[in-house]
Amino acid sequence: MKNLFEPVHATELTERVGRLRTDSARLWGKMTAPQAMAHCSVALEWAVGDTVSPRMLVGRLFGGFVKNMAVRNDDPMKRNAPTAPDLRITDERELATEQARLIRLIDRFSAGGPTACTTNPHAFFGPMTPDEWAVLMYKHVDHHLRQFGV
Repeated sequence: MKNLFEPVHATELTERVGRLRTDSARLWGKMTAPQAMAHCSVALEWAVGDTVSPRMLVGRLFGGFVKNMAVRNDDPMKRNAPTAPDLRITDERELATEQARLIRLIDRFSAGGPTACTTNPHAFFGPMTPDEWAVLMYKHVDHHLRQFGV
């Protein structure tokens, strides 16, 4: 499975992030391209332990089941999936700033490897192994790049 601990996949994503433009057409969803990049950065901040989001009640009930479906295969994430409240970006952002921030976080996560990954639970999925974080973060960033045709 593709994951961000594999340098080739981290490089693939950072190159795609660099190709995103302010005029990239949104294929689904409500976020602008800069908002989507900021959204992905916040998720990666969870993965490296910079921020911790409280567990969601619905995640406590269903998160483990959904996690197994999400991180056990190479299927892309589905369109228009619900977003955790802490990941919602509603203010305007500058694309170049958000691209640089996301690339730094992808590089940091990838270079840090499993030992630098958070031990905090995911807000929805709950406890996760470093490998699960690496797969989920790859899929999440890929999902939002595909959202803009990149």
